[in-house]
Amino acid sequence: MLTAALAKLAASGVRVIAVSPTIRSAPLGPSRRAYANSAALIATDLAPEALLTQLKQIEAAFGRRPGGQRWTARVLDLDIVLWSGRAWASDRLTIPHPAFRLRHFVLGPAAAIAAGWRDPVSGLTVRQLAARLSWPQPSAGPA
Repeated sequence: MLTAALAKLAASGVRVIAVSPTIRSAPLGPSRRAYANSAALIATDLAPEALLTQLKQIEAAFGRRPGGQRWTARVLDLDIVLWSGRAWASDRLTIPHPAFRLRHFVLGPAAAIAAGWRDPVSGLTVRQLAARLSWPQPSAGPA
């Protein structure tokens, strides 16, 4: 499914520069199925909003329906995580993706193809953000 979605994106005129290996991850929220996650580095002349519209059209072509309960199983979920090292915000889209810094299933694949890309908010690279997720977390025991 991921390969077919990338082919559809490329057929629409977006240049796919690199694709990460696909990883399997547990779901967030009530969904019970595992997910396949990957990242792609692309080049496009489209503005972020126009690319988002194109991504939503591809999701729909693969059977995703808008609306419904948040965090449930879905056929395909295409997100814009970073954009040429700068931030973007509108009522439809926030770049960088608000939760990407906390998600192994985003940072792991992204680090495989764009480890040196910087988060415009924190200034950290994708590699650094991914490494932070593997740091031991402080215990919640008595102080």
